[in-house]
Amino acid sequence: MTLTSLAHRALTEAAGLHPLPPSAVAHLADLAAPPRLVAHLRAVHDVAGQLSDWLSQHHPAVPFDCAAVLFGAATHDIGKVLHPTELSAPGSLHEPAGHALLLSRGVPERLARFARTHASWTAADVTLEDLLVSLADKVWKAKRVPALEQLVTARLATAADQEPWEVFMALDDELDRIASGADARLAYQSSYPITA
Repeated sequence: MTLTSLAHRALTEAAGLHPLPPSAVAHLADLAAPPRLVAHLRAVHDVAGQLSDWLSQHHPAVPFDCAAVLFGAATHDIGKVLHPTELSAPGSLHEPAGHALLLSRGVPERLARFARTHASWTAADVTLEDLLVSLADKVWKAKRVPALEQLVTARLATAADQEPWEVFMALDDELDRIASGADARLAYQSSYPITA
């Protein structure tokens, strides 16, 4: 299978967004991902990159796998190729389906996990990387989720040996900055049809 011309355009249009990792592109192309899904993954991936850059700059001593975060953001909703109704309506069938799909394609668990964890950030085994993908999946459209932000703050405060309020003040500023670009990202995503 291959991407339609619209999905290919969503993948390559500059739109001020960073390109997806080549391995994620290969999976999306092989699965003939719909244009709207490709656009959504690019928007979330771009925000995950911004969060990763902020984390590296403001908390350089906090270890995290930036490449995993970027791959996770670029594939977190890949299960929607199997459940396309969830591109326009709520649903969670795509989460376990996406995880299983990535594993079946040879993606290691440490990378496939984001398909199942991006909406379940309170699970016991959630990592900082999982939280960053979840946060990117919310703030790309200017949605703020206090419980999620508190989890990220607590992880960073503990790892950086800082007061939570200090960490939150800086994180809050960054999330506000990222959220200010939501209209452009939403317009970009909406410019692509759910199916092609």
